[in-house]
Amino acid sequence: MPKNTDKSRHAYHQSYEIIRDMILQGDIPRGTKIVEEKLAAELGVSRTPIRESIRKLEQEGLIAGKMVINPTEKDLRNTFQVRMLLEGHASRCAATYLPESELESLLECVRIGRTGEIEEIMQANEKFHEIIVQASNNSFMIDIIDRMHSIIYLFRRTVVYYNRPGLIDEHEQIYETIKARDGDQAEVLMKQHLQADLDFCLHLIC
Repeated sequence: MPKNTDKSRHAYHQSYEIIRDMILQGDIPRGTKIVEEKLAAELGVSRTPIRESIRKLEQEGLIAGKMVINPTEKDLRNTFQVRMLLEGHASRCAATYLPESELESLLECVRIGRTGEIEEIMQANEKFHEIIVQASNNSFMIDIIDRMHSIIYLFRRTVVYYNRPGLIDEHEQIYETIKARDGDQAEVLMKQHLQADLDFCLHLIC
């Protein structure tokens, strides 16, 4: 891949993450008009990665009509209800279709969750859920979950940074049921896991 393309993708990912975090942390308040030129100057990048970041954040529901829309408690609950249904189904699929190599990857995510540094745990948490979602082999479902990326990131950061009790134990239980090819129980445990995430996060951030 050409170096210019690498630099462009890096600028886009970096810009997206910074703007997303500024919105979720309230540094860019609800109702603020997004001005590409201003953000580009603040972040020291061209307007192109800013424009791409805004497009992605519009898909994820944090920006509409160039205005910031911080998610309300109802938005968070509604988003997670959809996520529970989709990832619950994906867990059932994983119990049937996930290959042994991916099972080992799930277990490695659990290991990192118990022993890693904060950023490593964040990445392992993301990968754990991503492996299970991909096991659905349903491109429509995967796309819907991708559009929830910012909200999911907010919850992931909260449960990891505030060390939600039982988080990694639940991952291990989900792994064990998928390994045992018990689709019914895998679906139940994933839904319970995400409900616990929701309850914990709403208590802290709403």
